[in-house]
Amino acid sequence: MTAVETSASGGDEETTGTRLSRPGLRGREAELEQLRALVGAVRDGDGGAIALLVGEPGIGKTVLLEETVSIARAHGFVVSQGHAEELHELAPLASLTSGLLHGDPPLVSAEDFAHLAGHHDQRIWLVERLAQLIEERSAGTPVLIAIDDVQWTDPLSRFALNVMPARLLTSPVLWLLAGREDPDLRGNGPRTTTFPLRPLSGEALAELACDVLGGDVPEKVTDLLDGSGGNPLLAAEMLMGIAASGADGTEPPERLVLGVRGRLAGLRPGTLDFLRIGSVLGRSFQLADAAALCGRSATGLIGELQEAIAAGLLDDDGERLVFRHDLLRQAVYSDLVPSVRRALHREAASRLVAAGRTSVDAVPHLLKSAEPGDHEAVGLLGRAAADVLAVMPDLAADLALRALELVPPNDPVAFGAGEQAITALTRAGRYTQARETGDVLLARLPPLGVYARLQSVLGDTLWHLDDIPELARRSTAALAVVTDPVTSARLTARQALAQSRGRDLAAARRTGERALAEAERAGDREARVVALWGLGEIALNAGECAAAVDHHMALSAFDAAFLPEEVVARVHMDEFDCARQLLRTADGEPLRPAMLMWAQGSLNLELGRLDDAEADFITAERLEADIRVPGNLVNIRVNRGRLAMLRGDREAAEEHVGVVRAAVADRPNMGNHAAHQYLEAVLADADGDHAAAAALLWSAQRDSPFVRWRLLRTRFVEAVQIALRAGDRSLAEDLAAQAAEHASRNPSVPTPNGIAAHTTALVNSDDALLEQAVRILRAGPRPLHLAAASADLGRALLTTGDGAAIPALTRAYEAYTQAGASSEANRVRAVLDQAMIRSNRRTAARPRPTQGWAALTASERKVARLVAAGHTNRSAAAALFVSPHTVNTHLASIFRKLSVSSRVQLTRLVLAGADVEPADAG
Repeated sequence: MTAVETSASGGDEETTGTRLSRPGLRGREAELEQLRALVGAVRDGDGGAIALLVGEPGIGKTVLLEETVSIARAHGFVVSQGHAEELHELAPLASLTSGLLHGDPPLVSAEDFAHLAGHHDQRIWLVERLAQLIEERSAGTPVLIAIDDVQWTDPLSRFALNVMPARLLTSPVLWLLAGREDPDLRGNGPRTTTFPLRPLSGEALAELACDVLGGDVPEKVTDLLDGSGGNPLLAAEMLMGIAASGADGTEPPERLVLGVRGRLAGLRPGTLDFLRIGSVLGRSFQLADAAALCGRSATGLIGELQEAIAAGLLDDDGERLVFRHDLLRQAVYSDLVPSVRRALHREAASRLVAAGRTSVDAVPHLLKSAEPGDHEAVGLLGRAAADVLAVMPDLAADLALRALELVPPNDPVAFGAGEQAITALTRAGRYTQARETGDVLLARLPPLGVYARLQSVLGDTLWHLDDIPELARRSTAALAVVTDPVTSARLTARQALAQSRGRDLAAARRTGERALAEAERAGDREARVVALWGLGEIALNAGECAAAVDHHMALSAFDAAFLPEEVVARVHMDEFDCARQLLRTADGEPLRPAMLMWAQGSLNLELGRLDDAEADFITAERLEADIRVPGNLVNIRVNRGRLAMLRGDREAAEEHVGVVRAAVADRPNMGNHAAHQYLEAVLADADGDHAAAAALLWSAQRDSPFVRWRLLRTRFVEAVQIALRAGDRSLAEDLAAQAAEHASRNPSVPTPNGIAAHTTALVNSDDALLEQAVRILRAGPRPLHLAAASADLGRALLTTGDGAAIPALTRAYEAYTQAGASSEANRVRAVLDQAMIRSNRRTAARPRPTQGWAALTASERKVARLVAAGHTNRSAAAALFVSPHTVNTHLASIFRKLSVSSRVQLTRLVLAGADVEPADAG
């Protein structure tokens, strides 16, 4: 390798006895010093960081990455160094794991990676587990994860790179990503430094020429270098031409071998053909594949291969041949006329399939070559879409749509391809596009059987679009013409799901039971899942909690992805211990982490663990945002709004209701609308506009009858109080009657019966019934409901001078305080102060500060101490019986409140005695 090649590629081999002191880094001194500082900061315990090296091909990203890797290794980092390939877009995690399993030692063991690979269809779990492995590995040693050509990353690697750096900001992990400008790769996150590499200055180019040529550089050489546009690779190619020819720059430019094309011109025709074939196969390729496309044996290409390597165009890494730089491959590739290029890609796909290779290898070539009417390509694209659907639904949707585009409009194959495209688009959350695709196919008037099948797959789309009337209409129309028992069972199940949102839930139940029977007769898994799901929804909306548990238990036993629904159903039955056990069972390998976090948050909220509930809801929202399918956003923010009001944080509640307003405008369905109206009612009531609050409650129930028990089953007391403050006795009586009806449907469950007694007592001013409510709720697991009943009982008894008032108020105050419901605690405390019973608690509780140790919640302090003791997120989660996601959310809040950026800094703070400050007792 010549000195110029060394400069361009980042190597440091000696050539003519002169070693370049900083090979390939001329003009990059400032960037290198910043990167060196980043490495030092991560090593010294400042937490994680992200560095993005961005610029055009040949601008020097690779050499800067390589130099940073060397610096990190010298500082004791464990290094994972990978490289993304343009034609490897179908291989899940290929780009990220290209470096994880290599190195001395590897960042991830072969055994751990094998376990990850076995769960490639659970992308959120997979990325979280990988983050846990990296976090644990970095506990004693800083880690560098470097990926070159990041613009080519496969979708799952890209997902991981957009999620994991933020997840690992508390650990000593430095992410070094080099690539071209790429708006889809998030570079504006916390602790991200972007290095936009600009063209080299004239001074830097002159220094590079001195490094290569030695001595003074002729003026004509300087002029020639101006033609490189400041691109160091192009400048190096020019200098190599000068060095190879022995010219001094005074020769005419046409006599110099300048640039890639000049080097290619000196090759034998056979070698040039071989390189062109290789360029079609990608930046790296196997000799056997190139030989097959050339129509020759691998041994017959030895001469061409040796010439290409000698010319500095290819390298051999022992397994594959690699173009020394992607610019070289592109230069060769661009010499092929488009029609030849397309033909070679199509032939490459066919040969790879014939050789038994997977769709991962063949499909990228089909995407560049297939033309309408190519049925083989349609089949391969469909197979590839099916292979990646679970883990990369967006990619699956794109592949399925491409397959559909290749089918002529009148070809019957279009309907099967379209059905797959609708399914993939729905899984990817691209619901509007899925519906449009289906409607285009339906407009072609398919046979009745195909029509019914298309309407069946569109049922999922319409459900997610919350277009329940259209789901009901289409399911009914398709059932009128269907003959296939499987399709009939699926349509009947979706019809039941639609009816679960209607007024006649008895008819909906009959439809669901018929769907389940049809599904079992047909032996169809999908129909059975949807039927059980529909029956569970119907039971919940009817307020029949025991039936909901039965259906959801059967559903989760049949399909573990629905375990969160069983958890929520058991919470409604007050079966909290069982719900906790289910959550622990699922935490190892959750199939739907966002929904699981929602279920855990719902449980913690009812347990009065407000801090953990808030962390759970934040995490659930983040996980939904990660996959860009915010299906539960409204419910999450409504609950966070309730939490904010319990804490007296009106500003946060306003923020949450603003998000809800925007989400409802985007997805204006009945359930979201009702939940939104309820939260608006709570805020209006807090503002003293009681009449508006009552009107919102009336509207929520009138517009959405199914929400009576679905939404208000645990909120009847609050709703009745709003109605009474508004002077709307009719609404209060109606709500109390609903609570009583709900209790009658769940006679063995303490909470609905306690709530029924509480609401009736409020409407009728019945102190004895309030005492009964307290007794019933004391047998249940929900401290905030008991506190509310105790507070109302205490207020009532206080007016009669009954001495039992103070103990009741005290119990309520202590329960609210322990839960962190400071707003409610202050209300109760004000009553106690007014009665002048507890003189040492006359003033309102001191508000929690926003910064410092005293700002931490009780849960956050526990997490801080565990992390300071050396726990990872996973081990801390196990100690606290929460999810690692929850621990991560708590850590983010801890770091913000304590103004620290790493576990090391947190540990120092805790060990310095912060955890024994007097504020800790609060």
